[in-house]
Amino acid sequence: MDVRNQILTQATRLFAEQGYDGTSVQEIADAVGIRKPSLLYHFRSKDELRENVLAEMLAHWNSVLPGLLLKASTEERFDATMRALTEFFIEDPDRARLFLRETLDRPVQMQAMLSAFVQPWVELLGGQLERAKEQGLVRAGVDPQAYAVEVITMAVAGTAVIDTLQTILPDDPARGSTRKRHARELIRVARSSLYTESEGEN
Repeated sequence: MDVRNQILTQATRLFAEQGYDGTSVQEIADAVGIRKPSLLYHFRSKDELRENVLAEMLAHWNSVLPGLLLKASTEERFDATMRALTEFFIEDPDRARLFLRETLDRPVQMQAMLSAFVQPWVELLGGQLERAKEQGLVRAGVDPQAYAVEVITMAVAGTAVIDTLQTILPDDPARGSTRKRHARELIRVARSSLYTESEGEN
């Protein structure tokens, strides 16, 4: 991993654990193992670093979602999108913790970033679900755009606290690790609340 990506990784972890205001540039540099001027060579300020951390996290979907949404069938798109969403946060829960913390601490700034990076895909996915509903594949009462937002919220909030909840959802030899159990059940709940019974059983 190059220095720039190491900086982004450590900044994500520290911002998630301590908050933006509670983390200094020096702490991030120390975590990477470089001097502060070296960090500032890559990112001119802590604000710029924060913007890059969030932009790279959100921009991930600009590269992943187009391919997922081209899947041949509604079910294939759903399964692939849900797996990508849960795996992205499960493989590094600090992403979810930072996303949640920033949404609570800086709602105005996050609204701007969500509008730029996430809203276009929510609208596209909502349009596809609306067409699937017209075909009788999706439950009649589903609000497609609200559904997409709720699934994202469940994935982020659940993953942000999943390690803390390990005491009440422990690793299980038969069912898998806490994180895998959480991800699998999230996908099952999301699927069963979306599709009509005949479609969901396929």
